[in-house]
Amino acid sequence: MPPEHPESSLPSVRARVAAFVAILVAGGCGALIGFGLIDVQCNGTCSTAKGVGAVVGPIVGALGVAVVAVLVLRAMGEWRTIQDELDRLRLTEEEGAHREDEP
Repeated sequence: MPPEHPESSLPSVRARVAAFVAILVAGGCGALIGFGLIDVQCNGTCSTAKGVGAVVGPIVGALGVAVVAVLVLRAMGEWRTIQDELDRLRLTEEEGAHREDEP
């Protein structure tokens, strides 16, 4: 019997969108943190340093959250694969039990 749906370990669209939004939010927070960190530490006119902090901060923040998001999405895909395999095994066992009961 062919599977009802094509097998794929891709996470749902909702999960991928949530991961993308989390990366964007982390980038925004990184920009605020990078700018604020330089602003607190610098006296006088520090526009170049503030700009560097506002550029490096979001890169670091977004990359960190992107790594975590990829790991979470892969774990979700692996979990789905394991659950599908267990469901197939249960279905096979149930079919076998029904065949044994038939005269």
